[in-house]
Amino acid sequence: MIRILGIDFGEKRIGLAISDPLGITAQPLAVVAKSADFAADIKAILTLTERFEKLDEIIVGLPRTMKGEIGQQARKVMEFVEALKRSQPAPVRTWDERLTTVEAERTLIFAGLSRQKRKQVIDRSAASYILQSYLDSRK
Repeated sequence: MIRILGIDFGEKRIGLAISDPLGITAQPLAVVAKSADFAADIKAILTLTERFEKLDEIIVGLPRTMKGEIGQQARKVMEFVEALKRSQPAPVRTWDERLTTVEAERTLIFAGLSRQKRKQVIDRSAASYILQSYLDSRK
């Protein structure tokens, strides 16, 4: 059994997704409202993932620019990744997340979700897209 956590670290919220026990598919898990510091965010994330016994790996979406460069938001994500690495034993990797939120939003619109409902689930859906992309790359 393998459990991989996917994280979409946004400006206001943190979307979470978890892999199935075989590491084949990603399922949306939860959304955490960001706090003033990384320690509180990490504590909230680890509390939500306690039921999975052990995380084998954590994948954090890295929002590169369309040119592939590291911008201001990506630098914040890298700071979060460093804090996350110090806070728990699982390996933490970044994964290119360009356009994942756009893809997730498009899917939710196609599914007929209202703007209000999309706002509630977009972050965990984006985390699911990030994680699924990573899982697919391992095949």
